[in-house]
Amino acid sequence: MSAAEALLARIGQDGAVNGEIVKVDQFLNHMVDPVLIHLLGDDIAARFSAQGVTKILTAETSGIMLAQAVALKLEVPFIYAKKKRPITMREYYAAASYSFTKQESTTLYVSKEVLSPSDRVLFIDDFFAKGSTMKAIEEIISQAKTTLVGAAVIINKSTRRDIESILTLADLQ
Repeated sequence: MSAAEALLARIGQDGAVNGEIVKVDQFLNHMVDPVLIHLLGDDIAARFSAQGVTKILTAETSGIMLAQAVALKLEVPFIYAKKKRPITMREYYAAASYSFTKQESTTLYVSKEVLSPSDRVLFIDDFFAKGSTMKAIEEIISQAKTTLVGAAVIINKSTRRDIESILTLADLQ
């Protein structure tokens, strides 16, 4: 069974789709099915295996599980942009992001110690909707003077086709 087929089956069994709202909290972003995440990660990793990715970058929190699965398959480290800057992070890149799901703004932080200009970064997240998180990640990538080789999500709810995804909103209609 392909990653898309498995995801569609789980949404049908344990999730729901209501317009642009996709409820996946029983297997993706509250309680996590590690077997499904592994399958999704393998699919995305295969799409970027020839891109020379040196690091995976995601935003805290929902993208972490997929980022780890992709990083494991590509055998590269993953970084998650933090929503709160710890006192141990003295030098950092930062950019603002707005969550439409949570209806709040936040700042994402990445330590300067973990990104370098020689890195080739793949952005991973659970959903792509309005692009606010992606815009913040692109700003951080720009500040670090590193290369963004691509972006991948589990479900792309937008009309952008330059974002790799397992499913699009159209697949769920």
